[in-house]
Amino acid sequence: MDRILIEGGVQLSGEISISGAKNACLALMPAALLTRQPLTLTNTPFLSDINTMRELLASLGCEVAGLQNNRIITIAADKISNHIAKYDIVRKMRASILVLGPLVAREGKAVVSLPGGCAIGARPVDIHLSALQAMGADLELKEGYIFAEATRGLQAVDYTFPVVSVGATENIVMAATLAKGKTILRNCALEPEIKDLCVCLVGMGAKIQGAGTPTITIDGVSELTGNTHSVIVDRIELGTYMLAPAISGGEVFLRGGRIDLVESFSKMLSKTGANVTALDEGVLVKGSTDGILPVNISTEPYPGFPTDLQAQMMALLTLSQGTSKLEENIFENRFMHAPELARMGANISVEGGTAQVVGVASLKGAPVMATDLRASISLILAALAARGQTVISRVYHLDRGYENVTSKLSACGAKIKRISS
Repeated sequence: MDRILIEGGVQLSGEISISGAKNACLALMPAALLTRQPLTLTNTPFLSDINTMRELLASLGCEVAGLQNNRIITIAADKISNHIAKYDIVRKMRASILVLGPLVAREGKAVVSLPGGCAIGARPVDIHLSALQAMGADLELKEGYIFAEATRGLQAVDYTFPVVSVGATENIVMAATLAKGKTILRNCALEPEIKDLCVCLVGMGAKIQGAGTPTITIDGVSELTGNTHSVIVDRIELGTYMLAPAISGGEVFLRGGRIDLVESFSKMLSKTGANVTALDEGVLVKGSTDGILPVNISTEPYPGFPTDLQAQMMALLTLSQGTSKLEENIFENRFMHAPELARMGANISVEGGTAQVVGVASLKGAPVMATDLRASISLILAALAARGQTVISRVYHLDRGYENVTSKLSACGAKIKRISS
């Protein structure tokens, strides 16, 4: 099992290019199931989750090709030869559920295993299923699989999501593009990845209004066409690397980064003392020379503070000059990184969905273990600032969401390397 070794205490200086958004790409790829013509995605990240989605689509009969070191992916779903998304693939990744809506919309049937992914709490799919049922799909849960059928096609519906859900919004928007009539979806998630998906679908001939707002209206069409679409930059990778010079000191330019995608996070980072500047071609971040200031954070759906940056921000606040409070309102089990940060000398107490972080003068290198994707990178950030060597195990989580972490950070002067057992 691979490990990452980091010698901390080095200020960073240099440039990091921000990759295409993993979460956007994982929603865009299943959209290929909606058309018989090829869908080409550019600016795609090279990640294990993307490879898992490629594997899943290929298992359904799609032809999937990667070009330019997999920066371009073309998916052709002329013939869907299989309607079963099997457990062996789906268990690896939560986003696998996004093939359900497109399959039922185009083929009138699908069998999809209940999905897996990071163990950060329950993320039920009942929101997806209730919306599909409202559109006329017959559903049955049996032996760990969702059996869905709509022999007469999906019907338009006026539906309000009971809670805000990114995945459910994406799934049902895709399904509604081929449904009969005008679908109105209310209480939709607002994430930029959803707007990016809608832009791609419109380019395929879908009729969608209101993308990026709580109410999205979709006029169903009989068929969609192919398209070429560039994936937006990854706002979570951007936020993560904005924290690198903030915690270790120094200055890093994040090429391709867009402040408008991380406004809530950027404002909070600035309050800690970091200097954040939006430039034409990216974002420049300078670490504070006067110490890190404490802040209180509450995770919220977009455009609020992202849950996917909570662990990374906690790493920074372990070195603040005071006490910070972090409230996790999205997932109920997302403080698993706290005990590992404590092994490095952090002073963190967790009670329910709230963590209190009392800043310490310094962190110390230690052997630690990654528990999930975002926890993995939070430990790397902490190790950049820690005294001595940190050894991080179970780093396979990183490969799901961060591309070339060691090379990106080492190019800025970090003493980091990956060791294969």
